[in-house]
Amino acid sequence: MFLPYTLRGVTLKNRIVVSPMAQYSAVDGVPGEFHLVHLGARALGGAGLVFVEMACVSPEGRITPGCPGVYSEPQKQAWKRISDWIHTHTDAKFAMQIGHAGAKASTRLAWDGTDLPLEEGNWPIMAASEQQYLEGVSQISKAMTRADMDVVTQQFADAARMAAEVGADWLELHCAHGYLLSAFISPLTNHRTDAYGGSLDNRLRYPLEVFKAVRAVWPQDKPMSVRISANDWVSGGITPDDAVDIAKAFKQAGADLIDCSSGQVSKEEKPVFGRMYQTPFADRVRQEAGIATMAVGAISEADHANSIIAAGRADLCAVARPHLANPAWTLTEAAKIGYTPIVWPKQYYQGKRQMETLFEREKSQQEAALMAAAAR
Repeated sequence: MFLPYTLRGVTLKNRIVVSPMAQYSAVDGVPGEFHLVHLGARALGGAGLVFVEMACVSPEGRITPGCPGVYSEPQKQAWKRISDWIHTHTDAKFAMQIGHAGAKASTRLAWDGTDLPLEEGNWPIMAASEQQYLEGVSQISKAMTRADMDVVTQQFADAARMAAEVGADWLELHCAHGYLLSAFISPLTNHRTDAYGGSLDNRLRYPLEVFKAVRAVWPQDKPMSVRISANDWVSGGITPDDAVDIAKAFKQAGADLIDCSSGQVSKEEKPVFGRMYQTPFADRVRQEAGIATMAVGAISEADHANSIIAAGRADLCAVARPHLANPAWTLTEAAKIGYTPIVWPKQYYQGKRQMETLFEREKSQQEAALMAAAAR
């Protein structure tokens, strides 16, 4: 996990990624002081790549009123401030993920009721087809027209330009979790009868149009990844077999890496959770589609990440919740396994040897206890 990794013209110092995680703390789509502190702390914490949460390409594309955007000048200036801070004060790379919430837009902040519609001030939502994410509760999305699709494609391209202008090193297109582009891909949410519905090739048609528009304006020397739901966990939905074909299609269109998540497309899902439970999807895509992958989901220890990378199951490991609990997760895990060459921020260097010593002492005490028990 501590080996460097190069994709196009970008080299990451290690294989650990701070996964995109919604914080619901923007105002009018503008990331603020919270985002600067939140992302800056995790960039200082040792990860090679730090993702912002999904930045939405339009006001209507936001999941909640607290979600950030990438469509206005104030947002551009705020993202540039964060990007500049990370590049000035750390050696981490800065990544942006762009998306549109589709039928899952116009909902409350997570702590006020995840996926529930706003109590007031809801905005119209649209998706691949008419859809109600929470049956009998959510708004019903309208099916996108060709004109709607053209507008949204342009919004994605404009967002990619802005991401480049603020200095992002890496761009990811969000095609997972039931959001707009994901809703085109999954047969659970795409019931169209035109050229954008039916077969997997047809359902991929619009997401690929968006990808190509974005790739055309995103700098050629910078990587672009795609997050997919590799398993809908619902009968009749996307399967791991489909995920390989989806990855092949995005690879052919110019994607550099597939970020293999799953689920969140239907409330009927029945995921099988466990340690590293989504890693098999990244493994299959990497081996069968022949494209770099990022594993994500229940990766919480250095041993998890090291086993994934060493076995060639994925190229990068995205770590989410552990980074919420500990911004310096990567530095902590390095000390825990005795990897001392890792470089700490110079301002924090006095803490490095202390943490390493504490873990060494703990390990020695555990070994002594085991030896004493064996001698009884």
